[in-house]
Amino acid sequence: MPSNHSILPIYDFSVSLNNGYLKNIIPFLTKNEIAANPINYAIFYDYVAKQNPKLNSAVDELLNNQKPFDCATSFALYETYICNTSLNSIENINEKIHKVLLQATDAIGETCTKAEQTNDSFQKKTAILEATSELAAGSSILQEIIQETRSLAATSQAMQVQLNAANAEMEQLRAELAQVRQIAVTDGLTGLLNRRAFDQTLSEIIEQPCSETTCLSMLDIDHFKQVNDTYGHTIGDHVIKFVATLLKKHAEDHHHVARYGGEELAIIMPNTPKHKAIEISENIRLEMEKSRLKRKTDNLTLGQITISIGIAELQPNDNPESLITRADSALYQAKKSGRNKVMH
Repeated sequence: MPSNHSILPIYDFSVSLNNGYLKNIIPFLTKNEIAANPINYAIFYDYVAKQNPKLNSAVDELLNNQKPFDCATSFALYETYICNTSLNSIENINEKIHKVLLQATDAIGETCTKAEQTNDSFQKKTAILEATSELAAGSSILQEIIQETRSLAATSQAMQVQLNAANAEMEQLRAELAQVRQIAVTDGLTGLLNRRAFDQTLSEIIEQPCSETTCLSMLDIDHFKQVNDTYGHTIGDHVIKFVATLLKKHAEDHHHVARYGGEELAIIMPNTPKHKAIEISENIRLEMEKSRLKRKTDNLTLGQITISIGIAELQPNDNPESLITRADSALYQAKKSGRNKVMH
């Protein structure tokens, strides 16, 4: 089982123990038609070991509700319950290191400046002393002091050069950390926010006191299983990506567009009145209705592909779950009443 970890989980390497897990994992994956890829194996390794209760509860809920164990679901489970490294914590540590480095750089720079000022002062006083014959002996001592001061200044300058180089490297690391953090919140297929980022963003918006209206729009591709069965999952992925471009096109700059899971996408619309949320959603629906996607290999038209949309407006006592439930309910009504509709 994974122990406390910072980046990757640490497992027990007992051969007999892991052989026992293996005998249970593979049949379980086969029975539930779950792909035996590394991510899913890691999830069900913990599941079979039964020492990760929160993971087991989440998996049981998915299986009991017969929800698809797709790529988005697997990654969400893995990131949440298996390898839950906090990139924010890494960034905080980096900020502290950077702060200390800047303070050290400033301190050395100040020391260097003071040493140079001391050097200048000694030189001026030495000139005066050298002009005085009875203090000639003292002049040689002062010359030695000046030489030592110059050496100190040179050393300080060298140290500052090294610290500047370290500072430049730290800035590069900060840029890389920012890139990693961006990847961690981005859906690999669509480039939208992933489910984890969606959940976090929605929670933050709901927790903030705001007098403006916030709306949530949930979108689902109609008869998507039929698209996959007819044209294959690669074409299905392209359809999802196309719908994602429509969302990004019509959503406003302050909106948050996400892939909620599978073929279901979402737009969190803070500071957006309901009539505006309906207008944006309707524009997306209409453009999708008019689109005629084609398969690149043979230019075959895929026919009309439509989307259904459900909208919910944030209420004073809402939490993320209640808002999502109402938006999902409106989406269900849109599908139940014939699909290719916006309901609210």
